[in-house]
Amino acid sequence: MSGESSPQKPTSPPPRKKVTIASLHALRQERTPITVLTAYDYPTARAASTNGIDITLVGDSLAQVCLGYSSTTSLTLDEMLHHCRAVARGSSAPFLVADMPFGSYYTGPEDTIRAAVRMLQEGNAEAVKLEGGSEIAARVKALTSIGIPVMAHVGLLPQRHTALSGYRVQGRTAESARSILHSALALEEAGAFSIVLEAIPASLAAYITSRLKVPTIGIGAGPGCSGQVLVWDDVMGTWAGHKAKFVRRFGDVKSEVERGVKAYANAVRDGSFPHHGKEGYVMDDGEIEKLLEMEGDREWLWNPPKPSN
Repeated sequence: MSGESSPQKPTSPPPRKKVTIASLHALRQERTPITVLTAYDYPTARAASTNGIDITLVGDSLAQVCLGYSSTTSLTLDEMLHHCRAVARGSSAPFLVADMPFGSYYTGPEDTIRAAVRMLQEGNAEAVKLEGGSEIAARVKALTSIGIPVMAHVGLLPQRHTALSGYRVQGRTAESARSILHSALALEEAGAFSIVLEAIPASLAAYITSRLKVPTIGIGAGPGCSGQVLVWDDVMGTWAGHKAKFVRRFGDVKSEVERGVKAYANAVRDGSFPHHGKEGYVMDDGEIEKLLEMEGDREWLWNPPKPSN
């Protein structure tokens, strides 16, 4: 009938704009906190990409949470590249950063560049992350001078946990705090587009953030940073190991996984899965009879189990 409006079709939300280094700096200028989350495969990358994360980090924490190693120092470059490629396939909007594994940037600028180029060419990362202070500024400069974006990482350095006698808070004295500050300034000068501050006092992190012109990303560094990063398995509650003080679990996926696995195993054992007909395929009675006649096995008879519910 004339005068009646046709029902409107539901519209999908517009696609997210691609996050860039420039847009990350704009977020810092606007004082809009930057969200960073680790991802290790296609599903976790898709979840980060479709739910508003700004930076997806392929963290070397995958050594522990995905591969079962005791520390990040066991992770190889080839293993990291495998996971980078999977994450890249699932990531569209977030800026994609990947950790350079332990030992891949220590022997000299040429090896550092070679490994970083592989991260971008073979792993499809958009930037690399390096742990270390002023002592690696030359490595960072070697990369940024040829157009490879670098995210730096100061404070607690997990790749050096043995030398640090464990995963300890850094920068609690004025002297050590000054060392971290000057490392951050040197790395900014070397061209780092952002700096991770890990496990340092909140007041120190806020002061470093005020001194820098690039975004800081905190992990155990308080709310005064430009953004925050956490490990996927900590956020989702799937990590069964030590829970750091700065971790907040935003999901309880571990309980759901346990419930699902146990329910599946019980259903198989009690015969309720699969349900005949609802969760399988049927064959015409005449065709199965023809098969049995072809095989000379006309006495064979099968009575599907009756579901318990």
